[in-house]
Amino acid sequence: MHIPDNYLSPQTCAVMGAIMIPVWTVAVKKVKEEITAKKVPLLGISAAFAFLLMMFNVPIPGGTSAHAVGATLIAILLGPFPATIAVSIALLIQALLFGDGGILSFGANCFNMAFVIPFAGYFIYTNLKKIWKGEKDEIVIAFIAGYIAINLAAMFAAVEFGIQPLLFKDAAGLPLYCPYGLSVSIPAMLISHLIAGIVEGVVTSGVLLYIRRVSPEIIHADSGKKTNFKPMYILLAAMIVLTPIGLIASGTAWGEWAVDELKDKVATVPANIEKGFRLSAPLQDYNLTVPSLTNVTVPSGVVKTLNMDPKTSLSDIIGYLISAVAGAALLLIIFRILSSILKKGKEPARNE
Repeated sequence: MHIPDNYLSPQTCAVMGAIMIPVWTVAVKKVKEEITAKKVPLLGISAAFAFLLMMFNVPIPGGTSAHAVGATLIAILLGPFPATIAVSIALLIQALLFGDGGILSFGANCFNMAFVIPFAGYFIYTNLKKIWKGEKDEIVIAFIAGYIAINLAAMFAAVEFGIQPLLFKDAAGLPLYCPYGLSVSIPAMLISHLIAGIVEGVVTSGVLLYIRRVSPEIIHADSGKKTNFKPMYILLAAMIVLTPIGLIASGTAWGEWAVDELKDKVATVPANIEKGFRLSAPLQDYNLTVPSLTNVTVPSGVVKTLNMDPKTSLSDIIGYLISAVAGAALLLIIFRILSSILKKGKEPARNE
């Protein structure tokens, strides 16, 4: 669901970014007003959780893949506005450091994953709880909320993709951006997320159950008990170790193809995809690369030239693990800094 750059027109990207600006503004205000000091660390944990969860790609029949987001779970724990902040910052780190999702399309990706999912999931969850009030029912409700919310987000992404060939064409009538119309984008996105939605639902209900059993004070921050975040850090550590499972799904998610991959799918690659803006991320595609050597001095003193690529990739597994650690750690640090700023802002002024 991470829309790359050049698949959406600049006009579409501008509109989606404009929609998100007031959402982010209100979200920041809500976090400052409503998130207690006891729950501030959970923002960073939640952002790291979403980041790691999106690395677990699920293979989809037909050779593509998809992933869960975890935004409904964060909305249940913290509320939809804090979830928007947590997921937005996770998406920003993914785009800047790992090339997962575009810079120009950042607003669209945040609208789909950091706005639609948490707000839809939270709305469904809170309203179903008014009908089914049992503690066991809550787990089922959480699954339903997560499942429906991610499919709604997939629908929005499909429409964003699908309107491109209708609105933006060259003089010959060829699409300038995403080449697939609504008749293709909607079924493609929805079919893949009908499967990925199961993972989203299971994660939402499963982690909620885990928290209720091992650290319920995280949910009931006003209980007076000291909040124990250790179980959440253990969960993050376990996810980091298991992230290479995401490599099992070798197929690229629908709509996230590189130019070379798209050339195998369409007769003519849209001009603005082939020649558009691209950011070279340091850990592109969650892979670690190091400069190669073309000349190596052997013990005999003879210099030999090796035929190697400009960059030599390390093991995909090692790269994935390093990316998981780097991304999660960076998010925890960012929110630790934000936590300090937020706490200082809430400290009463001292009387001299």
